[in-house]
Amino acid sequence: MSSLITADLVSLDTALGEDAETVITALAQKVADAGRATDASQLVADALAREAQSATGLPGGIAIPHCRSEAVTEPTLAFARLVPGADFGAADAPADLVFLIAAPAGGGQEHLKLLSSLARALVRPDFTAALRSAPDADAIVALVEDVVSPAPVAEQAPAAAPAPAAASAPAVTRIVAVTACPTGIAHTYMAADSLTQEAAQTDGVELQVETQGSSGAKPLSPETIAAADAVIFATDVGVKDQARFAGKPVVVSGVKRAINEPTAMIAEAVAASTDPRARRVEGGAAASADERASDTGGWGLRLRQWLLTGVSYMIPFVAAGGLLIALGFLLAGYDVAGDPASKILSENTLSNLPAAGDHALFGSSLMTYIGALLFLLGSWAFGFLVPALAGYIAYAIADRPGIAPGFVMGFLANQIGAGFLGGIVGGIIAGLIAHQIAKRPAPRWLSGLMPVVIIPLVTTIIAGMLMLLVLGRPIADITDGLTDWLNGLSGGSIVVLGLLLGAMMAFDMGGPVNKAAYVFATTGLTAEAIAAGGTEVKIMAAVMVGGMVPPLAMALSTALRPGLYTSSERENGKAAWLLGAAFITEGAIPFAAADPLRVIPSMMLGSGVAGAISAGAGVTLAAPHGGIFVFFAVDQVLWFLVAIAVGTVISALSVTALKQIGGRGGAAADADVAAADETAPVPARV
Repeated sequence: MSSLITADLVSLDTALGEDAETVITALAQKVADAGRATDASQLVADALAREAQSATGLPGGIAIPHCRSEAVTEPTLAFARLVPGADFGAADAPADLVFLIAAPAGGGQEHLKLLSSLARALVRPDFTAALRSAPDADAIVALVEDVVSPAPVAEQAPAAAPAPAAASAPAVTRIVAVTACPTGIAHTYMAADSLTQEAAQTDGVELQVETQGSSGAKPLSPETIAAADAVIFATDVGVKDQARFAGKPVVVSGVKRAINEPTAMIAEAVAASTDPRARRVEGGAAASADERASDTGGWGLRLRQWLLTGVSYMIPFVAAGGLLIALGFLLAGYDVAGDPASKILSENTLSNLPAAGDHALFGSSLMTYIGALLFLLGSWAFGFLVPALAGYIAYAIADRPGIAPGFVMGFLANQIGAGFLGGIVGGIIAGLIAHQIAKRPAPRWLSGLMPVVIIPLVTTIIAGMLMLLVLGRPIADITDGLTDWLNGLSGGSIVVLGLLLGAMMAFDMGGPVNKAAYVFATTGLTAEAIAAGGTEVKIMAAVMVGGMVPPLAMALSTALRPGLYTSSERENGKAAWLLGAAFITEGAIPFAAADPLRVIPSMMLGSGVAGAISAGAGVTLAAPHGGIFVFFAVDQVLWFLVAIAVGTVISALSVTALKQIGGRGGAAADADVAAADETAPVPARV
């Protein structure tokens, strides 16, 4: 097993930039230069996607950006000791010690355990002090290898304290905790160690932690859970098998709070253990989606999380279905849609090919046959869109007991013509009913049947009757009205809609407004809309075009006037070409974050124009993602490219002109000048 870190992956007392984006980019390039990653830009994109979920800066000047990436060929640590530090989102100070933890997408468990050991060592003051005083790169490598070496088995320490010995002290408060972060590499284990160390220093507290991370962990035993007086859930993702903790007083937070405020969380858990009014774990409920939402934003945030969960699980069906249908049309022509494809399936085989379609590729019977089969596969995949949307909305609300009723409500919505609106309503109703039933205590003899029989059965009956007898027809009428309105859009109306959706995609570049436009487009994709080339697929094209413009425009601007940008921004601009081409709008976020008043309006202007051109020219798109790499799913490819080009040029010229107002881009380039000339004063930000 090769070393996780080598001297050429270490940067000491260097200035790599003052924000997370630039530092991650520099470290990712080191990983690629060392031959441990095939594509630095892909590693940067994956690390920034993880960073967007929650900042990786920690108290004490530490940052641990980390991710799994297809670009990484072997588990790797890249380290930088920064002067000055960079902002990774920590509340106390910029980070001067930064580890980029890069793991392969399918990395082995042994390497992930070593990465977890490093994360745990970073909560030890002696280790961070040694990193700050190390004289050279070899010393850093030795320090890191010492803590990630499998010889010292730190994992065994908590298990060594036998439960019977603790039981002899009546004043002890027993707490169990679950920690989990999206990637399960770093924060999961750092939170566990922070809580464990604090509990060890707190009289009268016994704590055991279950880390639901990538390197695996032994679940807490039923006996340990049963004996617990309170539970801590420090997670950014769902708690696996949460029903094990049903009825226990609970303290819920994101994983970083357990790292930053372990004392407060343990104190809250101790207080909750004796408070009859304390929140308790609800059997079968989803803590991550439900309880954290109630902490931070009430019903509005809960509803948004439920909908986004449903959409996120639905998107693969949209992507697979749309691309399969597009491939089918590419091979067999548009005239294969509907009954012709079904007839080909029932009457023909590879040894009995159908007659070649009028628009088949190469005029081939084989292409006609394969295209018909691909079209049918895509159509059947699309049949799951609304059931998946409803099923996973219900899952977000009620965990596994909500899935089956939610899927049934989605299928029912299709059957009665209620469409995706019916799926959303049915999924919410099914989830809320299942959630309420799961909250009610059940006799012990019945509890085993509740999540797999009773809750799905009762929920399906109640939600199904509500949909069939009360809500189904009004929702179907609304859906028909919306469909008629969309199909009736033409001329100026469709252009205005394309303008609005394009501008929304550029407003917050991956935020709620961007996601609202994207969800509006993807939920309208159906096999019928694709076959007919209807307004829904025109909307999808306008949204994708609008989302591609911002990163492409910033890439073009940095190429046109590199003097307006810092060296790190110029590097980001190079990566933005690929990100924009692949429809990753987030590639423009670093520029918008540094200079929002100039960048965001410029991006909205170009994206709005691009969306309007696309919609007005009748460009259609059968795929929800992929950018130029799904060109075969685009009708009117020339206008698709024209819309992107015009929008990109407008935004690039606009932001370039605005950055020249006030001089060199609002202090971005001035910071480079000051860095080059140590005697020059650092200018104030505009």
